[in-house]
Order: sequence, then structure tokens, then C-alpha cells
Amino acid sequence: METVSRTIVLIPSRLASTRFPRKPLAEVSGEAMIVQVWRRAVASGVGTVVVACGDEEIAQAVQAAGGRAVMTHPGHPSGSDRIYEALEILDPERTVERIVNLQGDLPTIEPVAIRKVLEPLSDRKVDIATLAAEITDPDERNDPNVVKVVAALGEDIDVAQALYFTRATAPAGDGPLWHHIGLYAYQRAALETFVALPPSKLEQRERLEQLRALEAGLRIDVARVEMAPLGVDTPADLDRARQLLKSDDTLR
Repeated sequence: METVSRTIVLIPSRLASTRFPRKPLAEVSGEAMIVQVWRRAVASGVGTVVVACGDEEIAQAVQAAGGRAVMTHPGHPSGSDRIYEALEILDPERTVERIVNLQGDLPTIEPVAIRKVLEPLSDRKVDIATLAAEITDPDERNDPNVVKVVAALGEDIDVAQALYFTRATAPAGDGPLWHHIGLYAYQRAALETFVALPPSKLEQRERLEQLRALEAGLRIDVARVEMAPLGVDTPADLDRARQLLKSDDTLR
């Protein structure tokens, strides 16, 4: 078995999707979207990168591009469960200390953002790290599809503890709102704790998995980045991603 580094980036991916079937294999800049995400993770240079696949076709696409993939059970309810199975397969010796969970539908993610999400974990009191960018589009402030994180971030504060995540417009009052970016880094023990927890009440109410961690007392810190990457949920999003990558052929 190939070795893995103490930090690993795991990209959960499956073909089944109610809004966009076979999304990981959709073409973006001449390659499958999952391959674009894998390339950006590799360019981050943070450690081993592996795609955790629910379907053989995804594994074949990644491997044809020179990447590494591992097959996982196709019926996992979440990406977190999928990456945990992949971690157990890849690292039975338990040498991995930090795990990045990178969604496979972020073909415009900047490698610098993947590096950034690991920074809060230098404090061992932090269980999970994630990212946020300031909301600059007024329409997004009240859009329930744009998840907000309540944290004391600001121009002079790059990392802050997450107090809550919500689809509502929060916090109230004057000041910035922060668009949560669904990229996570875990201390290994925190991931093991998280996947063993049942869905929580607030998680089910808001439909936000990260609230399960907060309700269980896990500490999540948020690092600030300048811009939220485009998540591809629909064919229209895919067209936008294609246009963005036409004008950005560099990996930073």
C-alpha cells in the first residue's frame, strides 16, 4: 500500500445527485470536474491527496489523470462518512494527524485556500477548521442558500471561533456578514468523534451538518479568505465555472 503523509486531503465523490446527475465527470476546461479539483489539491502542497469514490467511473477518471483514488461504500449519507471510511482504508497504522475534507464540486478552489484551512489547527485546542469570505453581494445577505457563519472576523482578524452557522441573515446590526465555505480540516480525533455522532436537532432544522459538531461541544475555528469559490450544484453553475477557468489558467 502506498504511504500517506501526516496531512491528507480527501475528496469525497459520487455520481448520484438529484440536482445534477454524474456531476463529478462533467467537463471543465477539458477534464472531468473531479480531476480539476484533484489538481488544485495537489497544487496546494499540503500532503497526500486521494479521491474517495463511490463509483468506479470516478476512480478511473482520477487514475487516468495520474491521481490516486480509493473505493468506498456507495451508500454513505455524507461526505464526512465517506472520507472517514477512506481514511481507515488508507491509514490503518493511524499515522495521519490532520484531514482536509475538500468537496469535489469546487473546480475553482484556489490552492492557497486549501493551505489556509489548515492554519487554525496549529492550535491543538481547535478540533475543526473551515473558511469564510465576506459577503459583498447584497442579494446574498438574505439568501438562505448562502450559509453564514457567525464569528468575530474582520479586516484585522483572520481567524476566529465559529459561534454558529445559519441560513438566516446573522448576526444582526451593522457590520460584515460571512459566507461560509464548505471546506473543512479536522484533527483526527475530531473526525472520529464527529462521524460517531447522531444527527443533531439544529443540524436537522437548518440542514447544516456542521451544527452537529458545535452541539457536541467541538470547537470550530474559521479562517478568512478573500473570495468564496464557486460551488457547482447545477448546469448553470458549471457554465459559470467554465467561464471562470477560461480566464484563470494558473494555480495559486
